[in-house]
Amino acid sequence: MSDSLGDRILAKVREMPDFPKPGLVFRDITRIMTDADLFREVVDTLADRFGGEPPDLVCGVEARGYIFGAALAYRMGLGFLPIRWEGKLPPDRLTADFELEYGFDALEVHGGDLEGGRRVLIVDDLLGTGKTIEKCCELVVKAGGKIQAIAVVVEVESLRGRARFEETDLVALSKLGE
Repeated sequence: MSDSLGDRILAKVREMPDFPKPGLVFRDITRIMTDADLFREVVDTLADRFGGEPPDLVCGVEARGYIFGAALAYRMGLGFLPIRWEGKLPPDRLTADFELEYGFDALEVHGGDLEGGRRVLIVDDLLGTGKTIEKCCELVVKAGGKIQAIAVVVEVESLRGRARFEETDLVALSKLGE
């Protein structure tokens, strides 16, 4: 096996069949975060990738996107804005409803935090079908921000989520084929 960052990331991904419902496969990335050296390398690699033309703000998707996004924002000296699941933010929020593979849900962001066309880097742990990140992009634009790029730690290529972002800079540190 190669010793590339992508290979080391994938070696830590644990697949959990039939979770959260039968027929789905949950990819648990916890072991990436519990490996201090690998976690640091993931954050440093993303910081290096976006350091030449840094965004104005990093947005992380609840919940695991928070972990990578907040660490990346800190490393780059940027602010961090969480994108939360519905019902967890106080008033003055924008909402985007959508259907997931396992039901309906909604994401929310504070309404006034992106005004003025702030350039945003959206960070999440995994790109599957792309529906969640697509809704995050819609929220950022609705709130007055601009999508500069998207960064994920793992991309599940067979789910073809990248096709939703053909005109957006999308960086995946590892690609899981099926």
